[in-house]
Amino acid sequence: MNDPAPPGEPALRPLSARSVLLSLLLGTHPPELPARDLVHLAERFGVGSSTARAALSRMASAGDLRRTGEPGYRLSERLLERQRRQDEAVRPHTRPWDGEWEMVVITATGRGPAERAELRARLAALRLAELREGVWLRPANLRRPLPGDLGRVAERYTCRPGDRPDAELAAALWPLDAWADTARALLAHVDAVRDPAGRLTAFAAVVRHLLADPVLPPPLLPDDWPGPALRDAYTRYQREQAGRVRAEGDPPG
Repeated sequence: MNDPAPPGEPALRPLSARSVLLSLLLGTHPPELPARDLVHLAERFGVGSSTARAALSRMASAGDLRRTGEPGYRLSERLLERQRRQDEAVRPHTRPWDGEWEMVVITATGRGPAERAELRARLAALRLAELREGVWLRPANLRRPLPGDLGRVAERYTCRPGDRPDAELAAALWPLDAWADTARALLAHVDAVRDPAGRLTAFAAVVRHLLADPVLPPPLLPDDWPGPALRDAYTRYQREQAGRVRAEGDPPG
């Protein structure tokens, strides 16, 4: 088990061969590469060729990857959804905020602990926060439909909470200062680290942190919010990695 990071410090997880290979494919559009390119790219991050090939085989057997005819590998449908969430975290689709809030109220009863935990995770992934048990809120500034099957267990409303100022409500729903402190620590770290494996590890932490960004309207955010700077840093890294992937696939000449 990894030791927890000190408050405000980035939580960096050592990357296994599987994590390196998944990171390469999650950052590639479309998420498909020849096996030889994946193996060569993984070597740059300290994963030996035999280890990479064994990991690819295990991932295909487990259903994480699908074999293609090159021969190569592409992400499974389940991981394609993870890539979509990651892309949305880096480039969220927003709209001008008119002061309305989204409210999702859980209506289903009789669910077991596992079902309740899964639903809570889904609502959090939709960037909703729990006001009280069964009532989830967020400003209505995101361009994204709610999953259709959510209607079987919940109802969606729009509202204008009036019992306290919007910025105060947002600060009560999300740990904004803590998120910002960690984001600034990540920015400092990615600016300092130079080795390829260290940078990949750092930017994997950046993506995890962006997934937890509530993407609030600017009037509800603290001053000097570091979200845009963190997204810009990751976008630059994506371009850097995409250039290496293209170079790996170019025939020698």
